[in-house]
Amino acid sequence: MKSVVIGNGVAGTIAAKNLRDGDPAVEIVLFGEERHLYYPRPNLIEYLAGRLPLAKMFAFPEAWYAAQRIDLRLDCRVRRIRPAERRIERADGGEEDYDVLCLADGASSAVPPIRGADKPGVFTLRTLDDAEAILASVAARPDVVVVGGGLLGLEIARALKTRGSGVTVLEVASRLLPRQLDAPGAAILIRRIEAGGIRVLTGVVVEEITGDPAAAGVRLKSGEEIPAGTVVIAAGVRPNTALAREAGLAVDRGVLVDDGMAASAPGVFAAGDNTQHAGRLYGIIPAAFDQARTAAASMLGRSRPYSGTVPSTTLKVMGFDLVSVGLVNPEAPGRIEEIRREDPEAGLYRKIVLTDGRLAGAVWMGTRTGALAVAKAVAERRDVAAFKNEILADGFDFGRLAAGGAA
Repeated sequence: MKSVVIGNGVAGTIAAKNLRDGDPAVEIVLFGEERHLYYPRPNLIEYLAGRLPLAKMFAFPEAWYAAQRIDLRLDCRVRRIRPAERRIERADGGEEDYDVLCLADGASSAVPPIRGADKPGVFTLRTLDDAEAILASVAARPDVVVVGGGLLGLEIARALKTRGSGVTVLEVASRLLPRQLDAPGAAILIRRIEAGGIRVLTGVVVEEITGDPAAAGVRLKSGEEIPAGTVVIAAGVRPNTALAREAGLAVDRGVLVDDGMAASAPGVFAAGDNTQHAGRLYGIIPAAFDQARTAAASMLGRSRPYSGTVPSTTLKVMGFDLVSVGLVNPEAPGRIEEIRREDPEAGLYRKIVLTDGRLAGAVWMGTRTGALAVAKAVAERRDVAAFKNEILADGFDFGRLAAGGAA
């Protein structure tokens, strides 16, 4: 059987690895549009910060692919899928037949409609080549504006601050990390970030990137101008769906798949940031791993249903730990209960969210103690009703969480 995997990011590489682990005889061809071997995307941040050398960026050496008998084709773009013929067309004009195919071509950086966003000196961060371009820019123009105060934007700000840049973060929402934090937690986070020398403005709209011809700063809707020779836009991602749409696959915001990660054409599966399962786009590494494993099993004719992934975020800003998992901003009233403990001066914030006594979400900020145990308990929907008011107390025995009933 011949399997083709399109995309050598996390989902595509893990799918290829699981195909080989599951069947020593299956033929595997892995296409990568980038010219680089697979690297975990968080490594881009450590590379930007100067803490990870280029040689250690990559998850597997080139020899690993040969040893696994994975036919890796780098710098090779697939331009068309022809599902009825079970064939793909490469951008170089060549073609490749397949028996089963995994579409794992990921997502691309979203760029809001900001005037001047196409100027030299304006970047997004999605690839190693992007990181190289940003480093070249800040070496000559070290004042940086990061447009976007989400997870990626804050990680970029931290990395470039470590490089010695002056950094300003601009966020259109009223608080940082609106998906991972509530208002009290976000207020504590801003205090810590600003104490580390990064300027943060929330509730602001970028109207224009100034400068001619290259970026020289940004102008806000309020009229304020912020000088910057380097502007990095971190405004989320958009799933890559062009290949799937052109092939006639069912697509909504992402490629639609069932619990086996099967797309709407026979023999075609999808996994990772381009994929929409049960109405949801994840765009997180744990989901890409889970989906890739399921896709590979399905391609081999085995059952490993995917039932979703509990969102979990781990962040370090200026040495400041933050774990956010599950439901952290409940909107519906009723059986949802939120319990908090905060110490703004110490930078500590802990919160649990319960539904019917079971852990549905948590925020753990400023301390690692108990964070992993709480995150695991949230993923397992542990029943903690009997001791819910003790979990946030100093000295709590987090082993008790494992004894709670799982959903």
